Amino acid sequence: MPAAAPTSDTPAVATSAPTAPAPDNTVAQEQVVVLDTPQGRIVIELDPDAAPRTCENFTKLVSDGFYNHTVFHRVIPNFIIQGGDPNSKSDDRATYGKGDPGYTLPAEIKLKHDIGAVAMARLPDSVNPKRDSNGSQFYICAASCPSLDNSYTVFGHVIKGLDIVDKIANQPRDQRDNPLSRIEMTASLEPKDKALADAPSSQ
Repeated sequence: MPAAAPTSDTPAVATSAPTAPAPDNTVAQEQVVVLDTPQGRIVIELDPDAAPRTCENFTKLVSDGFYNHTVFHRVIPNFIIQGGDPNSKSDDRATYGKGDPGYTLPAEIKLKHDIGAVAMARLPDSVNPKRDSNGSQFYICAASCPSLDNSYTVFGHVIKGLDIVDKIANQPRDQRDNPLSRIEMTASLEPKDKALADAPSSQ
């Protein structure tokens, strides 16, 4: 397994998290996030009890269409796939992994990095001792990653489409672990039952 942990390459623009109303846990639990990719659909169930601020922010970005046409810019087999960088909407691959929405999020580190865990990327401890999360970049564990436990905010889990995560993780990539072909995503909120019924997957 590569030693590198999911991080953003440059500091976020702001140093404080956005002020937002308290998350509505009932709505968050009834809806799930669906990521549509060229490889298939990934369905993510959020855990607002473990990471309320992170889930509220992620849900808002999805609702606003922030993630649409961003790509999974970092893929490592048997480790993680990482995306959510607004810079990845451009063709300048050298900037991928360096973007954010202009703010960071406070750490909410509680859950383990089991297979399918969804967590926020962040800058390393040397420049980020509070372990604040990047405001938008996230990663999905393609395998159990205990080496990342107690260091990153896990805020959800894939409940359908782990085979799609694996397909993405195994795409041909360059020396920076950037896929050679663009893997764009479209993110949406759907009722859980509908998302599970609509997601074509071998799981």
